[in-house]
Amino acid sequence: MKRYFPPSELLIEPDGAIYHLGVKPSELADKVILVGDPNRVPKVAEYFDAQECDISAREFRTITGSYKGKRITVVGTGIGCDNIDIVMNELDALANIDFETRREKDTLRSLQLVRIGTCGGLQEFTPTGSFICSAKSVGFDGLLNFYAGRNEVCDLEFEEAFTKHLNWSPQLCAPYTIDCDAQLMERIAQGDMVRGVTISCGGFFGPQGRQLRVPLAFPQQNELVVSFEHNGWRITNFEMESSALAGLARLMGHRATTVCLVIAHRVAKQATIDYDAKMRELIQTVLDRI
Repeated sequence: MKRYFPPSELLIEPDGAIYHLGVKPSELADKVILVGDPNRVPKVAEYFDAQECDISAREFRTITGSYKGKRITVVGTGIGCDNIDIVMNELDALANIDFETRREKDTLRSLQLVRIGTCGGLQEFTPTGSFICSAKSVGFDGLLNFYAGRNEVCDLEFEEAFTKHLNWSPQLCAPYTIDCDAQLMERIAQGDMVRGVTISCGGFFGPQGRQLRVPLAFPQQNELVVSFEHNGWRITNFEMESSALAGLARLMGHRATTVCLVIAHRVAKQATIDYDAKMRELIQTVLDRI
């Protein structure tokens, strides 16, 4: 018999919605767009031809609708890999657990998930305004280390070379490296996006090498990150969610990738906060290709 998931592990509201997202199984499409900013959810959904539901719960917002004949769910996850842990586990539960019996379904769904976000570019070929599709993601957050099967889905050779190059401190979480779904990446990135290596950081300031009033414990981090190269791969950008998305999707049997608009160049120390037109271009591109 399939494993039983007790109420302490799978929290379901009295109306049949999952606890954090507030979404019911029937309200989830197979194609899912994730955005960090909940206010970006309606910006994606305004391109829909029709909307089925608009759900707000805590910091999460979810809209399901249709776009050119495709049923799509867009979810505002909030910032950080810890939120991705909630979102991915609850999306997978909505897709693959029977809420009546609390057991895994006989037939499992494989979701296609594309995160649309912003990031900081790190190389000369990732200037502000460019689009980066995360072929690989390096997790500084440590999240995937809490799940069985982590070594089977990660690029251990890359991890070893990376930690050696940075002389990785044992006080930090062990970084993990995960590939996105190659087929989905090819469909989304096509010929007009950089295919890069994204670092997902556990914070916006210190973990990304930003210093305001508190000094950094590892001030050489970004210089070493930029100079790292392994089998032709270089680190292209910083953001805060792609590693958890790619890693959990791989463990759960889903397909995922991340695409980001570069709004800051960390080496050139340039940034723009007026990027609405470029973000809309990226949104429409992903909607057309997902």
